[in-house]
This record gives sequence, structure tokens and C-alpha cells, in this order.
Amino acid sequence: MADHLAAFARHLLLERGRSEHTVRAYLGDLRSLLAHAGEPADLGALTLPVLRAWLAEQARSGVARTTLARRTAAVRTFTAWARRTGRTETDTGARLVAPRAHRTLPAVLRPEQAAIALGAAAAGAAQLDPVALRDHLVVELLYATGIRVGELCALDVDDVDHGRRVVRLLGKGGRERTVPYGVPAERALRQWLAHGRPVLEGENSGAALLLGARGGRLDPRAARRTVHETVASAPGAPDLGPHGLRHSAATHLLEGGADLRVVQELLGHATLSTTQLYTHVTVERLRAVHDRAHPRA
Repeated sequence: MADHLAAFARHLLLERGRSEHTVRAYLGDLRSLLAHAGEPADLGALTLPVLRAWLAEQARSGVARTTLARRTAAVRTFTAWARRTGRTETDTGARLVAPRAHRTLPAVLRPEQAAIALGAAAAGAAQLDPVALRDHLVVELLYATGIRVGELCALDVDDVDHGRRVVRLLGKGGRERTVPYGVPAERALRQWLAHGRPVLEGENSGAALLLGARGGRLDPRAARRTVHETVASAPGAPDLGPHGLRHSAATHLLEGGADLRVVQELLGHATLSTTQLYTHVTVERLRAVHDRAHPRA
């Protein structure tokens, strides 16, 4: 069974282009299933009743619907691969139905709250402290581009095109894309490269654009902490991390008149349906304003 899991992991990484995070999550789901099935020696023991009983047990234990949906996807992907590679005679997971996840509207900043938070970060960087300069760049780039925190921390110095004001990055599924950023982010970037990065740079820095206090590539956890602290400076703002800034950037783009497919390309969404979630945010906000302002609402 360990050989099957190792081969499946290679398939996900090399053939499907899944991230290491996704591979770890899928393997964890499969190990949970195997433990439920009594650690069988043969894949044939993973019958449809066994799969359904495992999911039912997960649901009873209070696992979130989104997690159940991911675990169902992991099993379906595994059994389809096992059938295709001749490891089983049938694809038992093909008839496994994933619970529909509740799609909640993400919390976002109002434009004026975003301006206050970014202004606070800029003020903190005014003394040219290298960590403050880096933190200012973190929030400016996240909000300006809408990229994921992992994509941000993976950027190298050469991924930035200053002349065109764009960054080139590798997103989910190995998909490459180019994302523009504005003048405030460019100012923060030039200050960081001139006064911040040279101070923190060390033997382990390599080509990384953003560095931690010890000179290595910035850890996403440090970037998350920076965003939480920066957003907290805006009165009335929800507690948001990097993904909240991503939601805010997408919402503000759409409210400013951006085309949905352009936003899809900027965010690196594989399907338009994922991007359409942000139209729900803007419609809800429009309805709230209408209810407050229209005399016959």
C-alpha cells in the first residue's frame, strides 16, 4: 500500500502538476481512509460501502463540508488513477458523491479602510527600517496584485519587471501568469531594494525578493502576521490575512468596472465560476446601500 501511495504522489506532482501542499493533503486523506478500512493490503478492499462509511464517520465527527468535499475529491482522484494504471479492476470512487460546500461571502476591506491600512504601513517604513520596508512592500504587493501569499513569498528579484510594472509568477497547477502593479507598490519595491534588502541579505538569501529577519526567503507565516497587524490599524476593519487582501483587491477591481475575465486572469483562477464569487460580494454590498439609501427600498 505504501508503494501505491508513493506512486500516486509522484503522479500528482509530476503529471498533474499539483502543489506539494495539495499532495500532502491528499495523502493524509488517503491514510485516514486506509486506517478506517483496517489497513488493507489490497486496494480491492476499498469498496463503495467502505468509502461511504468513512465519509459518514467524518461527517459525524464534525468535519466541515469543505473538508469533506476535498477528501471526496482525493479519493475519487486516487481510485480513478488506480483503475487507469491497472491497480484495480473498477473505479469504486466514481460513484462517490461529494457534499456541496457552503460558499460563504468573504470578508473584505472597504476602499477607505485599505487606504488607511496601507498608509499606516507606509508611515512605519518612513524611517527606512529594513523590516518595516519589507512589511510595507508585502501589503502593497498583495493588495495591488491580488496574488496568493505563497506566490508572493516565492518571488525572486528577477521576477519583477520594473519597466512594465509587472511580476511574473508560477501559480497553482504550475500555471504561469503576469500580473501588473501600481505606482505605490513600485515606490515600496524600490525603497525595499535600495534600503531594506541589502541590510537583511545573507548567505541564504539567494535570489529571493522578500527576506526574513535572518536573511532567508520570507516565510508565509511572517507575511500573514504582517497583514493581520497592518489591517488592524484601520478602524472597523475585519480581521483579515493575505487571502482577505486578495478578496479585497478582486472586489474593488469589479466595483471599479473591471471585466470578470480580466479579474480571473489576474487572480489565476482555473475556472470563471471561482471568480464569480466576488460578483456576489459586490451585489450584496449594492443591495445593502440600496436598502439604506433608497426611499422605497
